[in-house]
Amino acid sequence: MARPTPPGPSSRLSPRDLLSEALSGLLQRPGRSALTLLGTVLGIGAFVAVLGLTATATGRIDERFSLTRATTVTVTDQPRTDGVAPGTNPPSDFPADADHRIAAIDGVRAGGVWWPVPGTPTLSRRPDGPDEGAGLSVLAATPGAVAAMEPTLTAGVTLDPFVQDTAQPVVLLSEAAAARLGVSRLDAQPAVFIDRLPYTVAGVYADVRRGPGALLSLIVPAGTALEHFGNPAPQPDRGAQGLVATRIGAAPVVAAQLPLALRPDAPTAFTAVPPPDPHGLQDTVASDLTGLFLALAGICLLVGAVGIANTTLVAVLERTAEIGLRRSLGARTGHIAAQFLTESTALGTLGGLIGTGLGVVTVVGVAAARDWTAVLQPATTLPAPLIGTAVGLLAGLYPALRAARTDPLQALHGT
Repeated sequence: MARPTPPGPSSRLSPRDLLSEALSGLLQRPGRSALTLLGTVLGIGAFVAVLGLTATATGRIDERFSLTRATTVTVTDQPRTDGVAPGTNPPSDFPADADHRIAAIDGVRAGGVWWPVPGTPTLSRRPDGPDEGAGLSVLAATPGAVAAMEPTLTAGVTLDPFVQDTAQPVVLLSEAAAARLGVSRLDAQPAVFIDRLPYTVAGVYADVRRGPGALLSLIVPAGTALEHFGNPAPQPDRGAQGLVATRIGAAPVVAAQLPLALRPDAPTAFTAVPPPDPHGLQDTVASDLTGLFLALAGICLLVGAVGIANTTLVAVLERTAEIGLRRSLGARTGHIAAQFLTESTALGTLGGLIGTGLGVVTVVGVAAARDWTAVLQPATTLPAPLIGTAVGLLAGLYPALRAARTDPLQALHGT
């Protein structure tokens, strides 16, 4: 009885040979491979850029949401109109001792009432001089409101309770107003004329932390303004408002207590507006940017996957004879499938690497152009090339399986 012939050595394809064959297949048509990469590059690049720009914009919100804004509360009133003579402004609902009531709330550093004086008063250096107040406004403010504005004085003093209670004709000038009205020094106690009445300049300020409208204004005591100009106008943009500076973290609580503290008998007459929640702003910006651009990134990735699948399938059809020859020389179906799958995976990985680089460059470039601090999270940037690998792997599954199922005899005969 004849002895059975021992089986020959099994056909093997080392990972090195597999990678070499895949790269050789890709380099046969470099133009087609480059175009196939484009979809994956755009998709991964958009993915990295979107997440990076979202994180960068969120960080920018943190910077812009300054401590000043987070500690500022504004209050508006709804002045009553019943019993008011036609053509006159109704009295404000803010009480005369508003500064004291506001300061009594725990967490308040300073606070008071201010408003633009009614009408358009003339401003001049001399009682009979021309109006030089174009572009300037006159504000009435209590000492607490001026303290809440936190002006940076360059000369003189600020308003105090004495000038408020006695309705003294004094004024604070912004640097712009002082330059316009020719006030350069205060040692001679200069005066400016508002509606032809003299007001002694008590101080000059260069900047304010709150109420930027005061930078082009003259500020007179509220008591003086009531005596000379009458009640505030009832319009929302010209009426009396409360300005409160709070300690850190106290703004929401202070806003809730202000209406009751100002008018226990009619708290609904006031509306207190606390600063918006910075986390809410961050979430809104992040969700808007992420939702919009990640959809675009997903479309690009889909286009890239279709391109890789199409290119790999065309390669299978063009290389039918090569597949038959390999099978006749001992290559197994798994070897054929692995080769084409490796080609598609290599395309996806290369596209992921290039796309990640372009996304990082985009984020850094935008941040540098706008003088921002670029924020790139490693948790999203480092895995980005792996997404390209996964896209290439999934896109190459069907073409690889089709190549593996090719009949070697029909392939060699070109059918």
